[in-house]
Amino acid sequence: MQPNPTLDQLQILVAVADTGSFSAAGRKLNRAQSVISYGIANLEAQLGLKLFEREGTREPQLTVVGRAMLEDARRMIGVLQRMRSRVDGHHQGLEAEVALSVDAALPSPVLVRVLKAFEAQFPTVMLRLHIGTLGVIPDHVLSGQADLGIGGMLGEVDVHLVRIGFMSIVLAAAPSHPLALLPKPVTLEDAREHTQLVVTDQSERTKGRDFGVFAYRTWRLTDMRTKHMLMREGLGWGGLPRWLIADDLASGRLVELDLEVFREARSPLFAMHRNDSSPKPAAAWLIDRFKRGLGCFNEMEPGVWTEEEPETDRRSAP
Repeated sequence: MQPNPTLDQLQILVAVADTGSFSAAGRKLNRAQSVISYGIANLEAQLGLKLFEREGTREPQLTVVGRAMLEDARRMIGVLQRMRSRVDGHHQGLEAEVALSVDAALPSPVLVRVLKAFEAQFPTVMLRLHIGTLGVIPDHVLSGQADLGIGGMLGEVDVHLVRIGFMSIVLAAAPSHPLALLPKPVTLEDAREHTQLVVTDQSERTKGRDFGVFAYRTWRLTDMRTKHMLMREGLGWGGLPRWLIADDLASGRLVELDLEVFREARSPLFAMHRNDSSPKPAAAWLIDRFKRGLGCFNEMEPGVWTEEEPETDRRSAP
């Protein structure tokens, strides 16, 4: 018959290894030393292995196989603890999983910091993360694909909105681009003559409408990262979040364009969820953390206003 150690025996093994003695393990577990000794002896008998050296040492020392068994015991106890946490969370209304849809324009340092904190705060809650653009985010929320959306807004949508911060949009081009070589400010007539790179909404939400498009000739792209790459290569000009191109502007790989009809846009960012449901604990925590994270990031971001100004009507990056 295969040995079948109990979780109680494994907890005793870990306690003896961590405290260094049977007596200290007894105090930690609130057990008599004889109970600890019996538990280890019984475990060794079941396994047919010697886990501790007791002879010639003042305190019990793990054998080689004992150290290997200790790692297995820690993993099994960890699984038990996660099970207990999951059950407790379920009784408290905690989600088993959160589906999160995030606009690619959200500053990636904020996203990473929030998700690291989320992992520590909710170790039993699984996460499904989708990165999209523009109208895709509210579409995911309305369809139920996402419990929570983080992004900007394009027109009116039937979702509950919580203002959590903003992102600054600037116009830029490669230093060799013709618009970068013109005297400032660049006129609208000059800007119209050169190809503008525009991220297209993959949803049907803004079909037939453009936001912040000035040029007669455009290249339509599906994602912001490709737009960034093409702008650095001089294949067009356009608007991007300041946080994304801050290093490029500082190093001269991109230069900011002073277009006479455009000033730096501060586009609001929102957390959004369906109107017919309220966020559960983990999703509500995420809303608060994103708001706090963006607040700190916006304060440190170079080139943003230091005092409150009216919101721009511009709803997407040109």
